[in-house]
Amino acid sequence: MAEYGAHITTASVADDQPSIFEVVAQDSLMTAVRPALQHVVKVLAESNPAHWGFLWRWFDEIFTLLDLLLQQHYLSKTSASFSENFYGLKRIVMGDSPRFQTLASAGLPTKHLWKSIMFLVLLPYLKVKLEKLVSSLREEDEYSIHPPSSHWKRFYRAFLAAYPFVNMAWEGWFLVQQLRYILGKAQHHSPLLRLAGVRLSRLTVQDIRALEQRPEASLMQPARSISEKIKSALKKSVGGVAISLSTGLSVGVFFLQFLDWWYSSENQETIKSLTALPTPPPPVHLDYNSDSPLLPKMKTVCPLCRKTRVNDTVLATSGYVFCYRCVFNYVRSHQACPITGYPTEVQHLIKLYSPEN
Repeated sequence: MAEYGAHITTASVADDQPSIFEVVAQDSLMTAVRPALQHVVKVLAESNPAHWGFLWRWFDEIFTLLDLLLQQHYLSKTSASFSENFYGLKRIVMGDSPRFQTLASAGLPTKHLWKSIMFLVLLPYLKVKLEKLVSSLREEDEYSIHPPSSHWKRFYRAFLAAYPFVNMAWEGWFLVQQLRYILGKAQHHSPLLRLAGVRLSRLTVQDIRALEQRPEASLMQPARSISEKIKSALKKSVGGVAISLSTGLSVGVFFLQFLDWWYSSENQETIKSLTALPTPPPPVHLDYNSDSPLLPKMKTVCPLCRKTRVNDTVLATSGYVFCYRCVFNYVRSHQACPITGYPTEVQHLIKLYSPEN
C-alpha cells in the first residue's frame, strides 16, 4: 500500500506523468465554470429580460462557441486545454518517442487537435442537451394534458427507464479508468484522452521557455500578401477573444469555483439560514386600461387566449394567472412568462382551487 500511496502523490516524476490530484483538479475546473457563468446569466436575464433574455435562452450555444474558441486557441498554442495549461500540463500524442516529441508551443497536430476539441467541447454540449431532453420528457409525462400515442409513450418511457443505467455505466467507465490510473495500470485517467490519441504530461523547462518566447517570435514575421494579412487579422481577432477569455477565467477561476460551491444543492440550507429575509411583496401589476396590450380588462380572462379562464393556473415566477392549457404550451415553447418575460420552467405552474371545489 505504501508504494501505491507514493504513486498517488509523486506520480512517476521520471516520465513527467501528473498525479491523480492534478488531473482531477483540472477536470473540475471547467465543470465549475459552467454553472457559475449560468447563474450570472440567469441573474442578468431576470434583472432585464428584454436585453439579456437571449443569453439565457441560448446559453448552451453561446457557452459552447466561446469554449470552442478558448480550447482551440490553447490546443494550437500550448498543446493543452485551458484547464490543463492552468495546472502546467500538456497533451502528448500517443506513440511518439521522447526523442521526437515537439515542444508544447508547437501545438497539437491537426488530427489530434480536432479530436480533442470534439471530446472537450462537442461531447459536453451533447450531454447537456440530452439531460435537458430527458428532463423535458419527464415533465411532459407528468404534467402534459395531451397523453402521447401508445407506441411513442412506450418508446420514451423505455428511454427514460434506461437512461439512468446508461448514465451509471458511463460514469462507472470513468471511475474504473481513474482507479487504473491511480494503481499505475493505465496512462490515461479519462477514456476520452485515449479516444483522442493523447496523454497528459507535465510541462518541461524547455516548454515553459518556448511558451514565453512565442509571442516575440510571431511579431518578427509579418504577413506579406493580402491573403496572408487577412488570415493573420482573423487569427489575431480569434486569438484576442480567446486570450481575453482565458485572462478573465484565470483571474476569476477561484471566484467561479466559490460561486459553484455557494449555489450547489448541498449548501442551500446554509444559504437560506445566512440570507433569511422577509417575504418580498407581490409583483407590480400593469394597469387595466384600454391601452394595455398584454392584460385584459376583466380579471377572469386569460391574457393569452382572451377568454374566460379554464383550469386556473398561476405562474409562480411572476404571479399572473392563465388557463392551464395556454400557459403550459407557452412556457414549454418559450421558457419565459408571457407577461413579464422572466425565465421560467413548467414546474413553476401552480393550480388554483376555488372555495367551491
